[in-house]
Amino acid sequence: MNVFGSSGTRGVANEELTPGFVLRVAKAAGSVWRADRVAVARDTRTTGRMLENAAVAGLQSIGVDVDRLGVVPTPATQAYAERAGVPAVMVTASHNPSQYNGVKLVGSDGVELAVADLERVERAFTTEQFDNAAWDGVGADREVASAGRDYRAQLSDAVDRAAIAAADLTVALDPGHGAGALTSPTFYRELGCDVVTVNAQPDGHFPGREPEPVREHLGDLGALVRAADADVGIAHDGDADRAIFVDETGEYIEGDATLAALAEAELDAGDTTVSAVNVSQRLVDVCDRTGATLELTPIGSTQIMTRIRELEAEGDHVPVAGEGNGGIIFPEYRMTRDGAYTGARFLELLADGTPASEVVAPYDDYHNVRVNVDYDTEAQRGALLDAAEARALDADADRTTIDGYRLDYGDAWVLVRPSGTEPVVRIYAESTDHERAESLAEAFAADLRAARADA
Repeated sequence: MNVFGSSGTRGVANEELTPGFVLRVAKAAGSVWRADRVAVARDTRTTGRMLENAAVAGLQSIGVDVDRLGVVPTPATQAYAERAGVPAVMVTASHNPSQYNGVKLVGSDGVELAVADLERVERAFTTEQFDNAAWDGVGADREVASAGRDYRAQLSDAVDRAAIAAADLTVALDPGHGAGALTSPTFYRELGCDVVTVNAQPDGHFPGREPEPVREHLGDLGALVRAADADVGIAHDGDADRAIFVDETGEYIEGDATLAALAEAELDAGDTTVSAVNVSQRLVDVCDRTGATLELTPIGSTQIMTRIRELEAEGDHVPVAGEGNGGIIFPEYRMTRDGAYTGARFLELLADGTPASEVVAPYDDYHNVRVNVDYDTEAQRGALLDAAEARALDADADRTTIDGYRLDYGDAWVLVRPSGTEPVVRIYAESTDHERAESLAEAFAADLRAARADA
């Protein structure tokens, strides 16, 4: 797919992702869905209302009525789509920096479109096979103010409120100025937690930190945990479909360790879990201990959810899945990544008095390194990928090519792949020895930077 990447379509707003582009995406999706009504929502980005208006105009031009949900998290949009039985367009760039925006497409079942459905929309987008309406047949629009409130109520019904409330937890929350600022603080208070916040004002400039909840962006959250003597810190990305954690000492918890802890609590022998090709050895170890099967996909929520649906259609039981970036899926709750729900499920692991640091301690033996090498032109991109291929083919390691090149050395692994959402090639490495992981990542990065300079 050229339009839709690993999780929707994204670009620099008003340059790559223009109102005209979003209008065409909405017309293509609406023409494929052939629905009478579609929901449209957005995150807090400054360009969100402009692009929401473009999506609404595109849908109305093909005769579709529109429910405007306003600023809500992506999982709230999905919950509304399922509840109302309508598909949805979510204007968000998720974890990308503030200059980006994007579009995610959600089916009337509340699930992001599978790969095959996205390909149908992309064909309609490319060929402009739109069902344009006559002047007197254009769609209407209406404001729906209850989507966030109804989402919180559904969340509360889906978790063990009594156990969480009895634990008397203090939660430090960093919504990162994103859509979760409008829902997560209230939700965790409704669960009986004492909630303190940082970066909890909705602001599309993201003044406190960048939207991606990675270690280097969460220093303020760690400081808040220590200052408030909180039991845990929870951080979201821009559309709040992810949750990343900080322990009771203010130390960052690797997302892969959180995924492993939540997976071990869910998986039994005979179960299946799904993750991407950058999966940590932590989850491999959990599957070995529990007797569960691990399935790998290309990186991205779209790929993972597509595979979960295929497995469930074949009769497999998939109680948990996801990636180490904080995007965790509990299919029995909903086939979606949901940062607030993931946060609550982690609180359940703390409800018996176990500190967050001890919950993830069994998964602390691995060290992760991630390096990004950016590019400005297609020639540079090609040079980077050629350099990655050359080094991968020359390596004395087991090679996997599901998505990019993953090299397993026994004591460590490294993965090199182009991002589906930003103009970078990502390098991931993991080992029980931090220096080993860092040297593997930097060796690849050095080759790629040299290739970029020569391009």
